[in-house]
Amino acid sequence: MYSFNARIRYSEVGEDQKLTVPGVVNYLQDCSTFQSEDLKMGLDYLKKRERAWWLSSWQVVVKRYPHLGEEIVVSTWPYDFKGMYGYRNFVIQDRQGDCLVKANSVWFLFDTAAGRPVKVREEDIRGYGPGEDKLDMEYAPRRIALPEAYEKKDAVPVMRHCIDTNCHVNNAWYVAAAWEALPEGQKVCEIRAEYKKAAVLGDVMIPKVSCQGKDYTVILSSREDLIYAVVWLRTE
Repeated sequence: MYSFNARIRYSEVGEDQKLTVPGVVNYLQDCSTFQSEDLKMGLDYLKKRERAWWLSSWQVVVKRYPHLGEEIVVSTWPYDFKGMYGYRNFVIQDRQGDCLVKANSVWFLFDTAAGRPVKVREEDIRGYGPGEDKLDMEYAPRRIALPEAYEKKDAVPVMRHCIDTNCHVNNAWYVAAAWEALPEGQKVCEIRAEYKKAAVLGDVMIPKVSCQGKDYTVILSSREDLIYAVVWLRTE
């Protein structure tokens, strides 16, 4: 297990003084990035080998959102590697050790030169260890069912601050765009995201929102109806 300590900053909270939905996702992806960097298997190592770990899906369950100034511990560990996929759990805990957030994620190894996924080899995962036990949580399917009926929302242009080191929209921004498409005042307690096509600078994402009770499905697609991502959010 890899962990880092943090404190919730003013720039990460909403009007309720609590960490926002995209803020949660950012802490999770930062944790896995820090682990890779500390193992000397981070961005520079992967670039030299023409490899990249790309996210396929998230499942994030939020028990409580930490508040402004609160100290937290963010932890992650890979629990399995199969074919081209890597499977990784996360938890966010308070200083007393109580679990605030638990998450599962599925990643795939991508050959940036060939432009296709590749099978994970030993040199791709050295240092990560044999893997910890799988986190005790109710696991949802990686794929999210597409709704038949939805309401289109205002287009979201892809701007420079959305782009990461892969020259694509960072995965947290898809979650942020879906969250923004929800009615105001909704408190999200679970997030699932399935990534299908990477959006790049200059693209436009059209949120298509479907609601079933307390569950919202947001399709983020292009003007040509190519799907970038599907985000499912459960509210309280």
